[in-house]
Amino acid sequence: MNEQIPKNSYPHFEQLPTSLRALFSGALMVVGLGYLFAALYVFAAHSGADGEPGLSVEDIKITYSGSSETTALEKALRGPMSGMLPRRDLETLIGWIHEGAGKREFKAGIELIIETNCLSCHDGSNPHLSNLDGYENVAVTVEQDTGTDLYTLVRVSHIHLFGLTFIFFIVGFIFSHAHVRPPWLKILLIVAPFAGVIADVLGWYVTKVFTPFAWIVLIAGFVNGIAFAAMWTISMYQMWLSKAYSARVA
Repeated sequence: MNEQIPKNSYPHFEQLPTSLRALFSGALMVVGLGYLFAALYVFAAHSGADGEPGLSVEDIKITYSGSSETTALEKALRGPMSGMLPRRDLETLIGWIHEGAGKREFKAGIELIIETNCLSCHDGSNPHLSNLDGYENVAVTVEQDTGTDLYTLVRVSHIHLFGLTFIFFIVGFIFSHAHVRPPWLKILLIVAPFAGVIADVLGWYVTKVFTPFAWIVLIAGFVNGIAFAAMWTISMYQMWLSKAYSARVA
């Protein structure tokens, strides 16, 4: 005889032992902090590419598709590297780029600025960072910006897909113990981030050839953030602050 599983056999938070809720809470705290720092990194890495403060659709377009009006070096100087060197040196470098990035001017002063501010990281020892050691290497970075190269996109894609899948699986599994009505809303919050991650990563490649798709990248990231925040908040609240839990421990 087949045993029928009771309709309400899947336990909600108030039915879980304190030790398991403590485990879930610890995981949520660490993952939540990690997600926050990841969001700050994305903002710092991509904002300002268009020369304006804040993260915009134009920044996303320039990051993945490039720009005919700027170079890879200038994009980095206006974006993630803007705070890594003194303002005066920053303006001098950008001015040199706009004036044609000549070798004579490079030897006259630009080389010293780069040696002082950039070569501690960009000395060629890290294959994932631009090599700025010498004029020939710098000249490559002042050519027209064509956006993120395909090799970098593939490398970041598999890290992004695997990493975020584990994160949203952990958060989604914990959230599955929450009491949410209507049921479709709970399912939507669990599924949305996985769809968002796929749309986000595929959007990088499409944006490289069709820049309006940058809106999809931006919206997908926003959806992921909202779903993560909702699942995190509801889970923590129902584990420790909800009326059901208060009545149970009273």
